[in-house]
Amino acid sequence: MEKILISACLIGARVRYDNIGKYFDDPDLRQWIAEGRLVPICPEVVAGLAVPRPSAEIIGTGGGAAVIQSKARVVSCNGEDVTDAYLEGAKIALNIAQHDNIQLAILKNQSPSCGSSKIYNGQFENHLIEGQGVTAALLQQNGVSVFSEHGIKRVKTKMSRQLSPHIP
Repeated sequence: MEKILISACLIGARVRYDNIGKYFDDPDLRQWIAEGRLVPICPEVVAGLAVPRPSAEIIGTGGGAAVIQSKARVVSCNGEDVTDAYLEGAKIALNIAQHDNIQLAILKNQSPSCGSSKIYNGQFENHLIEGQGVTAALLQQNGVSVFSEHGIKRVKTKMSRQLSPHIP
């Protein structure tokens, strides 16, 4: 059975910086939970950051990929550099994906860790820009297909194609 890495907050875990879960109600997610397909993770929490914690954003251009290359940093709203924790959480997520041969991930968009296509601009002004979080970038760099919570239908399609490669 193919497993899917998922941001723990999307299945209701209160692991976000604000101690709120972001449960995403979707029939496919409910089915995958029942089947035991989902592998939940909060990269920040597994790296040792507290709940609640100050919000953080990627400072500099290039998003998560730039953080991985030491060209950008992740900084909390109170000025603390939390880059090392974000990198550690991303590495733990990648290790889990590689250990369990996970090729698909559903990650909470807009997060400096899990954002798959949108992140905040690094100015703490609630402005979104195109970009990936640190974990999303590291997973994708290592062959894991990363989707936001709004891409669940695309995940289901990709799973179907992997099971039946002859489907165009």
